[in-house]
Amino acid sequence: MTLRIVSYNLRKHAASGELTGIAEAYDVDVLCLQECDSDALPERLHHLVLADTTRANRLGLAIYVRDDRYEILHSQVFAVQKSLHDRVLAPANERLLAVHLRDRDNGEEILVGSFHAAPLTALNSLRRKQIAAAHDGMRSLAPGTPAVMVGDFNYPWFIRGLERHLTTSGYTLKRTTQPTYLRYKFFSGYFDFVTSTGFEIERVDVLPAGASDHRPIRLDAELAA
Repeated sequence: MTLRIVSYNLRKHAASGELTGIAEAYDVDVLCLQECDSDALPERLHHLVLADTTRANRLGLAIYVRDDRYEILHSQVFAVQKSLHDRVLAPANERLLAVHLRDRDNGEEILVGSFHAAPLTALNSLRRKQIAAAHDGMRSLAPGTPAVMVGDFNYPWFIRGLERHLTTSGYTLKRTTQPTYLRYKFFSGYFDFVTSTGFEIERVDVLPAGASDHRPIRLDAELAA
């Protein structure tokens, strides 16, 4: 089974008008969003249905699913440890939205998560705790089920250390082929990642830039043999 996933940080919903075109052009199975306005999202984007969104976050998360191929068994929002930025500006501890899906053809079950880590004002140690908590949350939703988590990890430096940390927890990190954050001419970076367990992912491609300061990422995830 091959699962086509696109993840996109919309920059405070600014790139929302691009979503239908992305869903159609790239034949997406699951679309994971960050920094979206949950109340302004349509129920459908071409062949995708809105599975769920966060509700308390100022910068929301959402997941769309190809419902003619996947049955949505369950979805859940997970809170993780807050950063100082979260405490001062707005509550934003709902940093993972996960969906539990079943393939309608073969009955295989998978987990997909849309994740948004704390901003660069926080320490990498906090983001590592948030990533670990998000993985634990996904495991609790359906223990032993292959899982893939995508999104804005806000982790442009010391990525090798994060990779070693994840290996001990049974997850693999996959970086993109090009930088994904392009807001400033003097600074770009690899912010949008993929972590997985039970999947094989050959590469993570970066799609053309739109209205967001992040570029969308695309990957094909295959269940490990």
